[in-house]
Amino acid sequence: MNVCSAMREVAALQQTMAEAQARLTGQSVEFSSRGGAVTVTVKDDLEVPSVRIPPEALHTNSPARLEDLVRAAVNGGLRAAREMMERELAAVARELRRPTGPGVGR
Repeated sequence: MNVCSAMREVAALQQTMAEAQARLTGQSVEFSSRGGAVTVTVKDDLEVPSVRIPPEALHTNSPARLEDLVRAAVNGGLRAAREMMERELAAVARELRRPTGPGVGR
């Protein structure tokens, strides 16, 4: 492999990664603990822009139980967001393993 060929491959890799990042940008996941007692939204950058707790959850749970529900929802949301990113990276990895170049597909 010559230097020009290697540089083209690096540029293609950078393009593929940029496309994957663009597909993830703006994506978010929601996760609820205990049937919706606490629902969190987690963005692609692992920020938590939203935590929703319905009024009935405040009245029917002790503070300690509510803390457990919030913790479970946040951890579940972070796990779901990481899985979303891992699926996208796996798709990129599959794409990169495809053979390319002269004579491929003949």
